[in-house]
Amino acid sequence: MSALTEAFAAAEAAGIKQHRIQVGDLLFNVARFGKGRRLLLLHGWPEFWLVWRPVMERLGLEFELIAPDLRGCGDTGKPFPGPDATATADRHAGDMFGLMDALDIKRFGVVGGDLGAYVAQAMSHRAPERLEGSFYFCTPYPGLGFRYGQPSHLIEVWYQYLQQLPWAAELVGSSREACRIYFRHFLDHWSGDNPKVFSDLLEAYVDNFMKPGNIQGGFDWYLSSAPNRRLWLEGKLPPKPPINVPTRFLWGRRDPLILPNWSDRLGEYWTNYSLDFADAGHYVHAEVPDVAAREIRAFFSGLRAQSAAE
Repeated sequence: MSALTEAFAAAEAAGIKQHRIQVGDLLFNVARFGKGRRLLLLHGWPEFWLVWRPVMERLGLEFELIAPDLRGCGDTGKPFPGPDATATADRHAGDMFGLMDALDIKRFGVVGGDLGAYVAQAMSHRAPERLEGSFYFCTPYPGLGFRYGQPSHLIEVWYQYLQQLPWAAELVGSSREACRIYFRHFLDHWSGDNPKVFSDLLEAYVDNFMKPGNIQGGFDWYLSSAPNRRLWLEGKLPPKPPINVPTRFLWGRRDPLILPNWSDRLGEYWTNYSLDFADAGHYVHAEVPDVAAREIRAFFSGLRAQSAAE
């Protein structure tokens, strides 16, 4: 039995079920757990739905957790056999609203980080009336500006350029060991250089990325977001109206990729938000799931109490 099969079996034994749901021409893999108010959990890169298992198990008594594999990731379908430059944040947002429509869920909360944070922002601009609230971990947003690409930070973002090259996925997937070395770097380093966070799941992650199309499927995000990312770094990205959806940010104090002090411009892009920090790196939800679940619970429960009082 592969490490990934074992991880899926353990999740299923805990009550988490995976389903296949058709959205347009794409078949999505979706993990579901719990009962209560609906929360859509959006993973980042290099992740897939399994990263949410610790948070799901901690929130299942109060919420219905819906954790899809995003377009090109995990066991969700791959729309193209090769590189795909159309997997933008807006395309992902359309996928997610389509998914929730297929589940007959009209209004829900959204939780995301990294790639999932881009998608949540696109969803907030596209149909804010459908979102009860949004909860973000370490969040890339236009306010990072040129800082994200400054010379002193290139050592952290080099991969975003490599992964746009047409042969990058073939190189990373050329052997299981090459795949392991590549993804272990991001899992360990972004966890505040703490290899214990993903050590038990490393082989499951390698199994996932060695599935046909999964390396390229994740790389497609960087290919698709490159034009806007360049405008962002150059200060030329056309501005959008601020997001009015009630929002909570929980930032890792030790995140090497999106530095916590770069949260300084959130007020230019969100009108109704709160911010706090956790003793974690980039993967707050995986590194300190007790803290993540507690904060998610408090935020969405607070929104319900506020709504009831109005």
